[in-house]
Amino acid sequence: MKAAVFLDRDGTLNKSIWRNGKPTPPYSYSEVELIAGTKEALIKLRKLNYIPVIITNQPDVSRGKVSVEEVSRINDVICEMLEIDHLYMCAHDDKDSCECRKPKPGMIHNAAVDLELTLNQSILIGDRWRDIHAGQAAGCKSYLIEYDYDEPKPNPPYETVSSLLDLAKKLEG
Repeated sequence: MKAAVFLDRDGTLNKSIWRNGKPTPPYSYSEVELIAGTKEALIKLRKLNYIPVIITNQPDVSRGKVSVEEVSRINDVICEMLEIDHLYMCAHDDKDSCECRKPKPGMIHNAAVDLELTLNQSILIGDRWRDIHAGQAAGCKSYLIEYDYDEPKPNPPYETVSSLLDLAKKLEG
């Protein structure tokens, strides 16, 4: 039985960039800055036998704000910095009605098949309602990093944490 920690990218692993009063992803690898404690958290989670898997919506590709090549560079930089081998990305916007864009659980289901994961033993952490709903739909225990964004809150059940490191410490007991 293998379990994953499904990780949203922006706002969970790396700092979001605030543009026009809203949290957005970095548009260049030079804007990537890890959130303090992220490396330590991943060490703890790996010791608890969770396989780290990034699942990230990147609709700004579909919206023409950033190229898929640049997003791939950003993903590569983050994966290299954090020694993460598994990343699933959706570059679609809501209007594309794909099955991979969170809040749908497509990326999680794909990872579960590829990596032979047990979803009811896996967890998800993210900073937006879409992340939490994807985790819930896949049958994972879900944790929201509470930034108090001016946007809808997820539907229960979920737990709140202050960071990925906070979650790792909580799971350590």
